[in-house]
Amino acid sequence: MEKIDYKKMTAPCGRDCFNCPFYIALNDKNYRQQLLERYHLPEDRVVCKGCRSIKGECNILEMLGYNRHCAIYKCASDNSAEFCSDCNDFPCNRLHPLADGATRFPHNLKVYNLCMIKKMGLDKWAKEQSKRSFNRYYNDKLDSCF
Repeated sequence: MEKIDYKKMTAPCGRDCFNCPFYIALNDKNYRQQLLERYHLPEDRVVCKGCRSIKGECNILEMLGYNRHCAIYKCASDNSAEFCSDCNDFPCNRLHPLADGATRFPHNLKVYNLCMIKKMGLDKWAKEQSKRSFNRYYNDKLDSCF
């Protein structure tokens, strides 16, 4: 198995690209086929090489009806921040969670990831925490927290 470059595969906003279904689809033909059937898109639109590799030009944003040019990526790039949490303005309104679109834009997960990256370090977070957080965010219910 190829070693993952966690810095390259974690977006400046804290999105763990290496856990994203569109990244996983790059190397898993069966999974890619499932995404093709689910989204009814051309094959090149259901795969992603990660935010840093595509420099924030996101097909997934466009697929959801938004501008494909990620404002968060541009902001981090313009401010020479590896991660949003490196910025003096963190957390800012670009990462503010909103009820409208919360299922499509997991900003609260991103902010949590950024805090955990800062606390644990990138490699430790990526190996020990990111998948658990990803699964919990998308699969657990609020009552499991109490």
